[in-house]
Amino acid sequence: MITPRTLKGFRDFLPELMLPREQLIETATAVYRSYGFCPIDTPALEYLEILQGKGSDETDKQLYQFTDHGGRQVGLRFDLTVPLARYTAQHYADLTFPFKRYHFGKVWRGENTQAGRYREFMQCDFDTIGTKSLAADIETALVINDLLEHIDLKTKQTFTGFRIRVNNRKVLSGLLDKHGIAGKSVPILRTLDKISKIGKEAVLREMTESADITVHQAEAVLQLIDINNTDGTDSVIFSLQKLLSGNPLGEEGVGELADLIRCVHAAGVPADRIVIDASIARGLDYYTGTIYETFLDEMPQIGSVCSGGRYDNLAGVYTKQELPGVGASLGLDRLISAMEELDMLEKKSTPVHVFLPFFAADRLTDYLKLAANLRSAGIGTEFYPEARKLGQQLKYADKRGFRFAVIVGEDEFAKGVCQIKDLKSGTSTECPIGELFQADSAARFAVSSSLLPLS
Repeated sequence: MITPRTLKGFRDFLPELMLPREQLIETATAVYRSYGFCPIDTPALEYLEILQGKGSDETDKQLYQFTDHGGRQVGLRFDLTVPLARYTAQHYADLTFPFKRYHFGKVWRGENTQAGRYREFMQCDFDTIGTKSLAADIETALVINDLLEHIDLKTKQTFTGFRIRVNNRKVLSGLLDKHGIAGKSVPILRTLDKISKIGKEAVLREMTESADITVHQAEAVLQLIDINNTDGTDSVIFSLQKLLSGNPLGEEGVGELADLIRCVHAAGVPADRIVIDASIARGLDYYTGTIYETFLDEMPQIGSVCSGGRYDNLAGVYTKQELPGVGASLGLDRLISAMEELDMLEKKSTPVHVFLPFFAADRLTDYLKLAANLRSAGIGTEFYPEARKLGQQLKYADKRGFRFAVIVGEDEFAKGVCQIKDLKSGTSTECPIGELFQADSAARFAVSSSLLPLS
């Protein structure tokens, strides 16, 4: 016998997790489409040269790569942004720019596993390609806000809020340039990106070692950590302007941050929802402007659940056409992991509310007709396939998480009625079978749930 098991860093999804996972995807789809983003797809496998050297040394090490049957060097995509750059370069003549796309797909990274981090995971990306306008960066922040607002982030006790933290790579690059270490930006920014994980002192040591810079230079970079939002956005902007004074690139980045915050507030985003965090760097090398990270208030330790940024040079290795872009990705599996730990997920393994038990053995066709009529009326219904004792079937329904059971035995069929049992409260009401199929019948079974009846 072969022991059934999964690889380290990979996981199976039982219905209890797959149902809310699909609901999150449906929510993301609706939000993305409301802004005009359209769907695309790309292969899981790419030529290795497409992927290598596009993220960071770390992502290169994490690449799943091999030689295929045709002798080609190939790799599994580690994100959806690099394939997007290849896609837009390859199909440039067939696309209209600015090009707004969303893409849901699995990606693979051979990294160390930990809570909320797996080697195979789903990304839910949206990007705008073909414009350098700050309006696209602002819209990206608005999409992130709408996305998290539409996701049901309620625990049994309270609402879990979120914060969108933004920074600008021009601020970071300008500061490095001002201190004569711009040529060492890659190791410096990668190390700075670890600040929330390993702390200031460890970052200081690693930065001096990995980037070969002085302690004084590292401390100059770490001034960013001391600039926080405690005294409000105006105070942060003033501190950054003072820190970057005299460096055109840095001053431009500060100006873009100020404009972004002003515009998202004007668009209705609460003032405390989006904040400037000068310490975030994002580890990937291709970012050039605005960067975003989103944290749950009650579980910041799990990391960002929606991240991204502006990348103006990524497609340059595939085409001579200028294809600047900006976008972000919902960390679906990380968010599910956080919601599971915070007890936000409803314990159910059925996508419908109504259960139809089968216990009048000679009435199979009548039951099937009844189930079909319920579905036609917009009421998702599961019919039990075997004639068993009612008590056994109701135990099954309770375990699966159904809210209602429509109970019809020989006596009920003869009278033309049914019993609607609320499996949560245990109460039952009698109803004429014909009334189940009226125009407003779906309202009878509408309950407070993220999984709505079939419509």
